[in-house]
Amino acid sequence: MNQSSATAESASGSPYERLSTLGIELPPPPPPIANFVTHVLEGNMLYLSGQGPREADGTLHFGKVGAEVGIEQAYGHARLTGINLLAVMQDALGDLKRVKRVVKLLGMVNATPDFADHPSVINGCSDLFIEVFGAAGQHARSAVGFGSLPGNITVEIEAIVALHG
Repeated sequence: MNQSSATAESASGSPYERLSTLGIELPPPPPPIANFVTHVLEGNMLYLSGQGPREADGTLHFGKVGAEVGIEQAYGHARLTGINLLAVMQDALGDLKRVKRVVKLLGMVNATPDFADHPSVINGCSDLFIEVFGAAGQHARSAVGFGSLPGNITVEIEAIVALHG
């Protein structure tokens, strides 16, 4: 790490310092719910399988956004999903400081056909990643609606992350 990078990191804090400031303790990574792995590490890229809004005790949040689930509640579910993605990153990498940049998110919202504010929901995860990684948390993103998601969960989000060499 060069001097300017070290100075920038100390001024803004590590991902762990930011998580602590936010009052977030990473849970164990959620286990896969079917025949897949939680992540694939290929070269300096980490591909994270979709995660959902699972609480540390295993409770899942479910329902249709735009019907029984409102935007603010679904935003919270997307933020929780982001925490689960961070838990998988930590498990895969051993150190969140290895994250060079969050490259891309795909956010899926279990929504009614007339729901149109998918980006506001997935902002729950996007905002968290920027809070935790600073500028390195800014990413390309798709936020789309689906007629259903596994287990009727409210959101599912996957991520692609670039790593320091």
